[in-house]
Amino acid sequence: MPPGPRPATTTARSWVDRGSSRSIRSATRSNSSTSKPTTGRRVRALRLEADWQPRPAAGDMAPEDVAARLARRGNDVWRNPRIRPAEVPDPTPGPDDVVIRVRACGICGSDLHFVETDADGYMLYPGMVRTPVVTGHEFAGVVEAVGSAVRDFEPGDLMCAEEIAWCGSCLACRSGRPNNCTRIEELGFSFDGAHAEWVVTRARYCWSLAPLADAGIPEDRIFQLGALVEPTGVAYIAIFVSAGGFMPGSTVGVVGAGPIGLASIALARAAGAGRIVAFEVAEGRRALASAMGADVVLDPSTWPADGLADAALGQSRRRGIDLWVEASGAPGVAETMAASVAPAGRIVLIGRGPHTIDLDPEHLIVRGAAMHGSIGHSGSGAFGHVIELMAAGRLDMTRLVTATVDLDGAAGLLDGTPRRQAGKVIVAP
Repeated sequence: MPPGPRPATTTARSWVDRGSSRSIRSATRSNSSTSKPTTGRRVRALRLEADWQPRPAAGDMAPEDVAARLARRGNDVWRNPRIRPAEVPDPTPGPDDVVIRVRACGICGSDLHFVETDADGYMLYPGMVRTPVVTGHEFAGVVEAVGSAVRDFEPGDLMCAEEIAWCGSCLACRSGRPNNCTRIEELGFSFDGAHAEWVVTRARYCWSLAPLADAGIPEDRIFQLGALVEPTGVAYIAIFVSAGGFMPGSTVGVVGAGPIGLASIALARAAGAGRIVAFEVAEGRRALASAMGADVVLDPSTWPADGLADAALGQSRRRGIDLWVEASGAPGVAETMAASVAPAGRIVLIGRGPHTIDLDPEHLIVRGAAMHGSIGHSGSGAFGHVIELMAAGRLDMTRLVTATVDLDGAAGLLDGTPRRQAGKVIVAP
């Protein structure tokens, strides 16, 4: 059985009150105990579809992946992708599941990569994806139903959830590396996600947003913050787990000021970085990088490629960057980082793209520096730590939000036309 949710069935659910967190919880409890089952209700959602046309370079694929229409590298298999409004079955929870009424769900760069294509019509997204699938994985909402074996959550709880559905039993999971699970499933990638009115996932991936409510944060803002826990968790794992963190007072460099790069800036500021240098080509994102805490924001397009390393060194008093965070997926960046990293410094790669890198290891060898890959947000209590930082007022990720749209508006943004918003767009179904 895959680690994601079991197939959904159909039932009725009561609608959730939109009052305070306390009134939501009490209203849902009273309604859920008296609701009567019905059939036939459909859930509005956004669904990714594409044509299965493996490139010759894709090589032999596992028979079980072919049977499941699961591509380990989407850009090698899926052609003519499109995201369209759809109606999907109304889910009920299996024994270990939680059904959540979605109140906010971000549009991620990967959602855009699903529908952006190369010259041959193949999607740009290089990771694992199955179609058809409901998109959306950065979400928050209200628990509306729980399975019979669920003990930690109940209807009315405010909730967000991990996108990575780790199995818990493979060698990576048993070694404390759930992000590297070898049987991984991903919400919004390989099973239905949260660009929908409701979503179902297993309780073990869920995190309570009660600390935000206890801090007196208004409800609408709680859901926005909850939807931003996932991308912030990606940055948290990269900086503090994969790369091992940094000493307070260190110089931190961030390449790419999309949501994960901006979260990296905010986390570095919260953790005591002495100086934060950001690199971003888009003017709107450069402004956001400054707002999130970057001391210096440079436009790399104004520098010759061979001058970027020197520019970075110049911003670190020629000592080098103690921690580099690559959050753009752009080609050529790793080489610049290696040439400007400080002695014993660290480089962590988060951004993904279809290119390869040409790296001179001498830069790392003579500096005793290290380069780490990082993926995912699970493990190490990352979600809980991010939520507590938000509740304490030390991490205001809502500054990233530049627009809120409904499902129809989101469909218009995901029509395949290349576009990048300055910050984060939130879908409110």
